[in-house]
Amino acid sequence: MADGNIVHVVGTGTIGEPLIGLLCDAKDDLGIDEVTFYKHSPKLEDRPKVRGLINRGANLAVKPDRTGEFKDLGLDVVYGAEEAIKRASVVIDCTPKNTGLMNKEKYYNKYKNKVKGFMAQGSEFGFGKMYAVGINDETISPKDQFIHIVSCNTHNIAVLINTIGIKNKKNHLKEGRFLCIRRANDISQVKGFVPSPEVGSHKDEKMGTHHAVDVYHLYKTLGIELKVFSSALKLNTQYMHCIWYDLKLDYKTDKEEVIQKFIDNPRVAVTQKKAANMVFSFGREHGHYGRILNQTVAVLPTVHVVNENEVIGFCFTPQDGNSILSSITAAVRFLYPEGYEEKLRCLGAFLLQEV
Repeated sequence: MADGNIVHVVGTGTIGEPLIGLLCDAKDDLGIDEVTFYKHSPKLEDRPKVRGLINRGANLAVKPDRTGEFKDLGLDVVYGAEEAIKRASVVIDCTPKNTGLMNKEKYYNKYKNKVKGFMAQGSEFGFGKMYAVGINDETISPKDQFIHIVSCNTHNIAVLINTIGIKNKKNHLKEGRFLCIRRANDISQVKGFVPSPEVGSHKDEKMGTHHAVDVYHLYKTLGIELKVFSSALKLNTQYMHCIWYDLKLDYKTDKEEVIQKFIDNPRVAVTQKKAANMVFSFGREHGHYGRILNQTVAVLPTVHVVNENEVIGFCFTPQDGNSILSSITAAVRFLYPEGYEEKLRCLGAFLLQEV
């Protein structure tokens, strides 16, 4: 590992690009000396994005046999792909599904004696200990060198349960059901859009889709076993994911108490807005790279309580912002195990109370 605290991000997609930008903008406050990033393909259409990240202070790494192609685009290449991993303090993998697992086997295990920590995003089950900031921080120990940052919708479900179903570290959720109403693709993407609503299948016999499976295993790190089930569908929109939730509790509550719990949780942003485009627009104007970093945006007018113990409602999932916050938190924790919380205060401006 080279001198100094170096964070290396692999990938410049919907999570990688804003993550690199935020790391660069806040690196002095976060105690980071250098931000590097890996770009796989030398595409002319991606040149403005890569230039923008370089201009923010990040150093580009590419495969050595593609260095010439990147230079032909007028892009300054500083490191080779494997060289950047080897010299990093922390590596954050933001590549597509299952690529993180492949990179772990091919590269990360090779340098685990040099690099302090590795992270992978989303659907990378088995990469390492599952993590969502504010949910299971206490379970992360120095031996957890590989961290699996759960998906944005898993973050959302996790904080809903944390806010309403967990009291004094004890589980009071009898049963939770969730419908993940997903956007078709990100506004930065041209592939994967659907022409009409498209329903998903239930691949897990007991829990439905991976969202419930992931949140189950996330809470299991705390010694809590949840009874949860999730379904999913895609809508022909690019704005935001939305989740419908139904939480059955073992205690009595009312609408006012639930709303107050949402308001009091710093990881939750609340809103009176019921249209995704309005919440998305607010994030575009007031977030970093358009991202709201809260775990969820709870739609207060939809909160409903049945039989004094069943809470139903809707919430929006900030587009990858929650995953980005967890990634930065874990990265800074690797660098400063004893003082990471103080360094993260600089990101407080992007944790919104109300949208």
